[in-house]
Amino acid sequence: MDQRGLVERARGGDHDAFTTLVDLTILRLDAAARLIVRDRELARDAVQETLIRAWRDLPGLRDLDRFDAWLHRLMVNACLDLIRRRRRRAIEVEVTSLDSPAMSDMAGDFADRELLDGALRRLDPPHRAVVVLHYFLGMPLPEVAASLGIPLGTAKSRLHYSLATMRAAVLADPMLTSAPFAGGHPA
Repeated sequence: MDQRGLVERARGGDHDAFTTLVDLTILRLDAAARLIVRDRELARDAVQETLIRAWRDLPGLRDLDRFDAWLHRLMVNACLDLIRRRRRRAIEVEVTSLDSPAMSDMAGDFADRELLDGALRRLDPPHRAVVVLHYFLGMPLPEVAASLGIPLGTAKSRLHYSLATMRAAVLADPMLTSAPFAGGHPA
């Protein structure tokens, strides 16, 4: 059955259809939430809150074809809510890929993840959310803006600012002068 059919059935209270929809997207939701909140347990809490909200609010979803964007917006809002509630807590991030990578240089991959982690750490949650949705989930900017409930210009501005901030963080890292990127050349 197609996604629209599953959404229609889940809207009508079909738990199995909702479970199938969740199974199709939970790994991506979890990966994106971990990148936004920078904590594995908080990310799980955010995903759980997202799924609770989705089940509760699904009957009110007007455009069934926008289910994924709606679910991502719920996830981002759950992440931002958790961050607001736990501002004083020190948070670490573990950056993992969304897809399982082919065999590669593990030391280089680790160094690249460390650089990315440091750069992402410099962003506030709303800016981090735009980067995660656009680059890690592959959403086009208009869809990112719709998912976050912000104007397209704001999404573009946040992405531009985020990339500039991340670039400055990476260039300021003293390790860059002695270690090339996995791609073979620095930024």
